[in-house]
Amino acid sequence: MATVFQWSGKTRAGAVEGGEMAAGSRDEVVTQLRKRNIIPTSITKKKKGIVINLPFGGGIKEKDVVIFTRQFSTMIDAGLPLVQALDILASQAANKRFASIIGQIKSEVEGGSTYADALRKQPKAFSELYVNMVAAGEAGGILDTVLNRLAAYMEKAIKLKRKVKGALTYPIIVTLVAVLVVTIIMVKVVPTFSQMFSSLGGTLPAPTRIVIALSHFLAGKGGLFMLVFIAAAAIGIFQFGRTKKGRLVIDSIILKLPIFGILLLKVAVAKFTRTLGTLIGSGVPILDGLDITAKTAGNKRIEGAVICVKNAVQEGKTLAEPLTEQKVFPNMVTQMISVGESAGALDAMLSKIADFYDDEVDAAVSNLTAMLEPLLMVFLGGVIGFIVIAMYLPIFKMGQLIH
Repeated sequence: MATVFQWSGKTRAGAVEGGEMAAGSRDEVVTQLRKRNIIPTSITKKKKGIVINLPFGGGIKEKDVVIFTRQFSTMIDAGLPLVQALDILASQAANKRFASIIGQIKSEVEGGSTYADALRKQPKAFSELYVNMVAAGEAGGILDTVLNRLAAYMEKAIKLKRKVKGALTYPIIVTLVAVLVVTIIMVKVVPTFSQMFSSLGGTLPAPTRIVIALSHFLAGKGGLFMLVFIAAAAIGIFQFGRTKKGRLVIDSIILKLPIFGILLLKVAVAKFTRTLGTLIGSGVPILDGLDITAKTAGNKRIEGAVICVKNAVQEGKTLAEPLTEQKVFPNMVTQMISVGESAGALDAMLSKIADFYDDEVDAAVSNLTAMLEPLLMVFLGGVIGFIVIAMYLPIFKMGQLIH
């Protein structure tokens, strides 16, 4: 394992320089410095500070990586040396943990590693997709172009994720608020009316009896039993989802849901085509691209389909043929991919499909929000309205109850 050394030395012109370098020994540092025409005057092991990993905050966000990638691409395009660009970005990074990672990458590069190999040692910040694209860019001498593509890809991926979260957040919040309001009414308000009605005697209307029975159920052991049942079911589904078979079953069911399934399938198509198109366009071999795309799919059903496609392509088939056989993606997608393969412009066609499905996701999110908002309001109003009417029915018949 490499050790980080702090060094200082003089150039042939007499200028004093210093920095950090990851190496196996001091002799290795001396060798690397002499290759750079620097005479070392001091080499010491860097002292390790106390690092406290808090369970919250301070993580590496996708936005941090996107900004870094965009700035790094601009610097490389402007002709700045790799190490100097990394040094500048490390010093100005707002996220201290990310700044430390950039510093470690700089040390690895100074020690003779390629940029891609240095990134590969930081899996928490840089994904396999990112590293493979950088490696292809370095091999092809188009690192700045690949970094620009990476930044654009990540920005679109973040935007897509934000859309899906926005579509799912609203109904979840409204549903939770509705459940909370109804629970408070049933547990706190209804029992007061129930005591009053029981003191009056007589037969209560059917809706009132239903509401009071539910109230007694929720306020008593029934409510506790329901909470335990829901918690147990949630834990059971979670544990089942952690298994390979369970995750596949749950992900397959999610894609078949009436409303959300269609939206999530469109998201999956956009992500698959955008990722594969970016990888192929950056010079990554198609088999490696399919392997990376499968791992980053986020859905086991999609992942399994892409792996099957990869195996078929490895046997000599085209990309479109096994995609059609998997029956996961719409026919339009497979037909457009077939046209792209025939024309020798697969990466461009995949990007067009991704752009089209990004727009489809936009439209689906807008339609979903427009449809769910009135439906949830009607549901919430209907439930609360039923409870209120059920409680006031006996009051309307108060005279009959007294007699």
